[in-house]
Formats: sequence, structure tokens, C-alpha cells
Amino acid sequence: MLKLRKLVAENKGFLFFVFGMILVRSAVADWYGVPSGSMYPTLMIGDRIVTNRLAYDVKLPFTDVILKHLADPKRGDIVTFTSPEDGNRLVKRLVALPGDVVEMRGEQLIINGVQAAYGQADSGAITRLSPDYVGPQLVLAEQILGSRRPIIVMPERKALRSFGPVTVPPGQYLMLGDNRDNSKDSRYIGFVRRELISGQVSRVAFSFDTGHYYLPRMDRIGAALQ
Repeated sequence: MLKLRKLVAENKGFLFFVFGMILVRSAVADWYGVPSGSMYPTLMIGDRIVTNRLAYDVKLPFTDVILKHLADPKRGDIVTFTSPEDGNRLVKRLVALPGDVVEMRGEQLIINGVQAAYGQADSGAITRLSPDYVGPQLVLAEQILGSRRPIIVMPERKALRSFGPVTVPPGQYLMLGDNRDNSKDSRYIGFVRRELISGQVSRVAFSFDTGHYYLPRMDRIGAALQ
């Protein structure tokens, strides 16, 4: 016990620093590496993203208890959240709000009776294909209710392309991956309660190309996300 007290006393400054960093990550901002291709072409494997944990709510540190609402999540936001299925941390596109009526028909998203429009994605998005799939990939721009983002569809991959219509319950949200046919999202794990949303992602901090010796992707440093 005396040895432990001595160790703590000798490393007090370092321990306070570590605790402060943990507190910041829990309550203010956190950072993650993107491990999967579920958000291509928006987020790439090897991206390091920063989550603004104060974008929507002030929470009691180390918990999902909301102390104060700051702003409401919006359709089209990229958010991190705790999966209601298994507790894993996920990052997806927030597609629908409480009270929205949502359906998909053969990849076409429909919210409150409004059908999404699809067109050509910008040249940057077209080059960011999912590396863990060898079949055909189509990169499209999806626009609905004032929100526009690039998505990938994989016509030959088995996936859930139609569902609903379903009404999003009060206090909950519907999430989809931008890589529509390669994402475990609300189609499989259900709606996400607001208290499980941990923050908003608006930029890539930096990125490593995991397929090319982890070299930095210079064009991804500080890249804004659509």
C-alpha cells in the first residue's frame, strides 16, 4: 500500500494528465480510426476522425446520461453512436428523424413520401471505391430533403434493398451507411435512441492508406465531409 501511495505521489502530474485526456474523450471530443468499409465513399478505411461530443448534448462523463440538450441532430449528419445490438461504437449517416416515415424500394430512399433523386457523384467520390469487395460498384449522389451525399451501391451483392414504410419512434433515429449494400445499420440493428448518439463527425483529421504501407493520404488531411 505504501509503495502504491509513493508511486501515485511521484507520478501525480502524469496521472492527472491521463485522467484529463480520458475525461475530454468522454465528454468533449473523441477520435477513432475507421476500421470498415461501411461508409465508403465518404469515410475510408484508415481515416482518423474526430467526434464532437458536444454537438447535440452535454452528458455525464463516462455515461449516456444527458444533462442538457444543446442542438437537435439533423438529417444527413454523420454521427457516432453505440449500437443498440451489441454496444459497439459505430459511425453512420443519420437519415431520418423522430416521426419520419421511411422506406426503401430497390435502393431508392423515400422519406415522408419524398423520393430521393440520384445523379452522378463528384470526381473525388468516384475514385473512393470499397477495397473489400471485388464486384461492380456504382458511386451515386443521393439528394433528399435538402441533404446531399455520395453513396455506393453494389448490384450483385446480396443486401436488404427494400423495407418499410416504418415510422421512426419518438426520441429515436434511423441510420444508414453510405456504402448501402455493405453496412450493418438500422436495417439490421434497429432504431438508435438519442442518448446512444455520442457525437457528430464533420472532418477527417488525417488518414493512412492501409493497402499501401500505411502511407499518409495527403488529400484527406482535414478533409471536410459531405
